[in-house]
Amino acid sequence: MERKFFKIPVCVGDVSLRVAQGHFATRNSHTNYFIDVTSQQSCLREAEAVAQQLAQRNLTHNTLVDTILCMDGTRVIGTCLARQLTQGGHRSLNAGQDIYLLRENVAADGTLMFRDNARFMLEGKHVLLLLASVTTGGTVRRGIKCVQYYKGTVSGIAAIYSHQKEVDGIPVVSLFNTNDLPGYASYSPEECPMCRNREEIDAVVDKFGYSAL
Repeated sequence: MERKFFKIPVCVGDVSLRVAQGHFATRNSHTNYFIDVTSQQSCLREAEAVAQQLAQRNLTHNTLVDTILCMDGTRVIGTCLARQLTQGGHRSLNAGQDIYLLRENVAADGTLMFRDNARFMLEGKHVLLLLASVTTGGTVRRGIKCVQYYKGTVSGIAAIYSHQKEVDGIPVVSLFNTNDLPGYASYSPEECPMCRNREEIDAVVDKFGYSAL
């Protein structure tokens, strides 16, 4: 059955959120909403709108960023955000500085790893984790563990949508949260009430989108 997508009534600047309701399985959880950020990940205009809104939050004024680790396919947004953070005349700790951009590299066991030639972008650096969405925080924790392994410091977490206000004591800066999605719920696969009620899973979701079942 094809899912019906709709835009939520709340907009942040020029950024809107497109969602579908149902029973969806992610790597870490089951949720009753699928949040479609394909346009923000792929369209330059929309990626710039997301970056501009993130840049207007305290993220830019109070957070030192040497490297942006782009997770969930957010490389285009990360590029736009780096430009926002470093542009002259912008009240930011990073104005006039270089920022490295790293795309997540996932090993077969699900951990993040980087080749030797990329280590210098993490070692001793202040790293911003950039994600499309944060639900359980599992993906964020893999990012934190990776940065710490390479002797970097996580200076912030940013996302388009977040179900969490903070992960391991680090605040999450997001444009949308659960207040914008009435009835939003996220469960571990073992505790999912939709599964207990024998409701079929509508789609499997990952950073590339969703695959209907």
